[in-house]
Parts: sequence; structure tokens; C-alpha cells
Amino acid sequence: MSSRRLRVLIQGLPPESLTMTALRNAMTAEEYEEQARKGEPEKGRWSMSEQLMAGLTDAVRELQYITVVANSDGKGRKPKKPEPMRRPGVGAAAPKKRETLTDAHADFLFNMINPGGGAA
Repeated sequence: MSSRRLRVLIQGLPPESLTMTALRNAMTAEEYEEQARKGEPEKGRWSMSEQLMAGLTDAVRELQYITVVANSDGKGRKPKKPEPMRRPGVGAAAPKKRETLTDAHADFLFNMINPGGGAA
């Protein structure tokens, strides 16, 4: 068997096969990012079925969160918003930094609340 024939056979394997999984698990973070830019989800560690299942899981968890928040009386602690399932090759999201309120922002808000400029 020629090396070309072997390559064609391996490339024709389904994404969830053990061989394709082993090849993907050997990829570096840079290779994952390159594939993300190219838009080739079928070369990720998960098969398309697993990606769809993770999307459905995220949607159900989001709907559950919305239902709990909408039906709560607002007196108790608000539940934490669910984070999406981690996907293979995707790093954890960095926490968002809150922008500090500057004096210019505070003056702008004060003038919007008090259009006459009167003291509170």
C-alpha cells in the first residue's frame, strides 16, 4: 500500500474514530487556533454530533436559568448564570473587567438625572 493511499484512507475516517481522535489529541494549541480561524469544526476533538449535543446542553441550561429567574420573587439570591460547556481546543474565557466610573462619567450621569443642575 502506498503512503498516498494510506493518507486517503485515514482522511476518510469518521471524525469520531479512534485514529482521528488520536491525531487531533496530538495537535498543539496553535493548530487548534488555526483550524478555528479556518472554520473546520470537523477537525476538532469532538465529532459534529458531540458539538451539537454540547450546543443543546448549553441551550437547555440557559432556558432553565431564565425560567428560574423569571419565576422567582426577587427576594432571594439570584442564581448564577450558567457558563457554556467547554469545547476542545478552546481556552477558558478571561473574566471581564468592569470599567471604573470616572469623574467625567459621574458628571454626565448627574446632569442626565438632574437636567437643571440642582443639588440632590
